[in-house]
Amino acid sequence: MSTTTLPPTEKTQPVSAPKGGISDRSRAERKLGWLLAGPAFLVMLAVTAYPILQAVYDSLFSYRLTDPANRSFNGLTNYWVILTDQLWWTAIGVTLLITVITVAVELVLGFALALVMSKALSSIRPVVRAAILIPYAVITVVSAFAWQFAFDINTGFVNSWFAWLPGISPTTDWFGDFGTSLLVICLAEIWKTTPFISLLLLAGLAQVPEVLQEAAKVDGASWWQRMWKVTIPNMKAAIMVALLFRTLDAFRVFDSIFVMTGGANNTESVSFLAYRQTIARLEIGLGSAVSVLLFLAVVLIAALFIKGFKVDLAGTRGDS
Repeated sequence: MSTTTLPPTEKTQPVSAPKGGISDRSRAERKLGWLLAGPAFLVMLAVTAYPILQAVYDSLFSYRLTDPANRSFNGLTNYWVILTDQLWWTAIGVTLLITVITVAVELVLGFALALVMSKALSSIRPVVRAAILIPYAVITVVSAFAWQFAFDINTGFVNSWFAWLPGISPTTDWFGDFGTSLLVICLAEIWKTTPFISLLLLAGLAQVPEVLQEAAKVDGASWWQRMWKVTIPNMKAAIMVALLFRTLDAFRVFDSIFVMTGGANNTESVSFLAYRQTIARLEIGLGSAVSVLLFLAVVLIAALFIKGFKVDLAGTRGDS
């Protein structure tokens, strides 16, 4: 009596996605994602596409709002005028300086706050999280006015409270030169948006498998070793998202500069330069060109972050 058996390959060979392709699960999730996010994406595109295209169109004209009859097409002349003007490069330098300082400090402080929130006792955890997130709930203009009041030479309390520190006296004018003005602007931005970074990093900490932490402890790894070898590598996606969002936001800084210095002492950012050209001087063509260049810079920064971090989001989800 003979028996028929299936070839081993038919019984045991696993089913996998073709090499270089995506699995059925990933394809289904991608389709579901487009179905859920598609309507909102189309609405946002419709709302933002017109202003962007209008700015690009206006940037190609010599157009002053007080003299609309003399509007004339001048091609890329506005861009040439801006890129050859020292004001543009000064604004770029100030914007980059604010962005680098604030984002770097916020990343460190935000990570520390995320650790505190993740390790807080369950009974006080909601209170700790609410207290940390309070600054982020304050409107940016209100926050800027509060910091300006605190550091003002006439009405502020910083000079009297910290007069014991070297370099600070009752007559210290924080908004009198570039360095101190930039310091106050950066402090205001850090205080306001560090909670945003901590909230995103807290979500990343929740994704770190506890079993890896326990295994590292068993192997004798110190706290620092577990942090650098286990925690940070496993929350790389959250760090990228936090840095990307905050960098793009910091690069468009406007409110704090507008309220505190009004662009004085060479503290003018790119966004403030666009405002001054478009609103203050009513130069619609030049202002639109500055706005377009700012938009392109933001897109470039986003592309560099995504390419530089090389985060495999599919692998983060657990797809194969």
